[in-house]
Amino acid sequence: MPGIQASGVGSGIDTNSLVSQLVAAERAPQERRLNRSQSQVDAQISAVGSLRGALSGLQSALSSVRTTSAFQGRKAEVSDDSILTATAAASAANGRYNVEVRQLASVQRLASGPFASGAASVVGTGTLSITVAGTAFNVAIAAPDNTLTGIRDAINGAAGNPGVQATLIQAVDGARLVLTSSKSGLVGAVRVTTSGGDGGLDALVYNPGVLSNLSELSPARDAEVRIEGFTVTSATNVLSEAIEGVSLSLREAEIGTTVQVTVGTDAAQTTDKIRKFVADYNTAVGTMAQLRRFDASTREKGPLLGDAMLRTIESRLRSETSKPTEGVAAQYSSLSAIGIRTGADGKLTIDETRLTAALNADFDAVGRMFGGEQGVATRLYAAVDLPLQTGGQITTRSTDLQSNKRSIETEREALNQRMAAVERRYRAQFVAMDKLLAQLQSTGNYLTQQLDNLPKPAR
Repeated sequence: MPGIQASGVGSGIDTNSLVSQLVAAERAPQERRLNRSQSQVDAQISAVGSLRGALSGLQSALSSVRTTSAFQGRKAEVSDDSILTATAAASAANGRYNVEVRQLASVQRLASGPFASGAASVVGTGTLSITVAGTAFNVAIAAPDNTLTGIRDAINGAAGNPGVQATLIQAVDGARLVLTSSKSGLVGAVRVTTSGGDGGLDALVYNPGVLSNLSELSPARDAEVRIEGFTVTSATNVLSEAIEGVSLSLREAEIGTTVQVTVGTDAAQTTDKIRKFVADYNTAVGTMAQLRRFDASTREKGPLLGDAMLRTIESRLRSETSKPTEGVAAQYSSLSAIGIRTGADGKLTIDETRLTAALNADFDAVGRMFGGEQGVATRLYAAVDLPLQTGGQITTRSTDLQSNKRSIETEREALNQRMAAVERRYRAQFVAMDKLLAQLQSTGNYLTQQLDNLPKPAR
């Protein structure tokens, strides 16, 4: 310990400096211990956070391959995408389908006759009852909002309007009110009736078979297609149930033109999923290796070196990647069988040639090996999910470390309080000593003065 130094002033004692040095000397051993403990806890908190992040990333990657439906991608190709496009879900069966688009679905649009005075033209009062897609709503029209503009705004702002849009078109012969259904197909057909008022609203009635004063600009029509010769109709131009797992988006009606839709496996998409899984697995393995590292030359070690939790997680991941999947032919039952091998560092490598050959030979078998009930990805997902769960190893460790950190902070606060008390005690002691020394110095000065005043003996 360095020597205590004080520069003398007044009575000869620098009390502030001396007290500060004594308190610092007494605090130092305990503060060093607390600093070491806090540094270790902070490093472990950061390490557990890194481990959690790596496992969460791996878990996300496994989500895309841990079920056969997610793993086994399908694609749909069409012979003429100007007429229709198609997408295929994993549940779609491989096959070819002949599709003829005979009619597109359309929304109904109705227009009133011309009103020569324009948007300000008075139409009439009463109640408009509008029905669309089986839902009716009423619009009360009264002066001064009985103009074309007022009626348009009342329809658009009506409570319960299920989707009828009113607009105005200014034409050479006058203004017209246009009603457009928001729902395509026959189900979206619009009906307008009136009741009460002065009768002027009858100009807006559209009730086929009874009275229709609105003209039909475009009819409500269902889409119509023929798939393998069978007629299918739809209220929209997207057919998602006609072919299981396949969605057809209609673009153009071409009667007599047949478009071929081919559904097959999407090996490229599946290979990309496998590559991402391998990359994220290797990232997780690399993170764990860094957390338990030890450099013999520098003696540097990772924050989780020798940690039982980390060893358990690593051991289970290695075990699940090496075990075969039951119920799958041997040549496709494990990662190594399809060209994905584990290196000495625990990371996976892909033999692209072998992987491609396996996917081409038995796409479904590879899918079951990855995403079956006992598949590799399914087992790995469970292995990763367990420590990440609430109450799992990582959550429990994080809670314990945070508790340790709070304990260190409490201990540091207690140390600060003790050192404050020690400082007060030292200061009181040195102040008392300073006063005593000052008194002694004063007494000494007095005695010296008295001795100097005594008579000198004759020589």
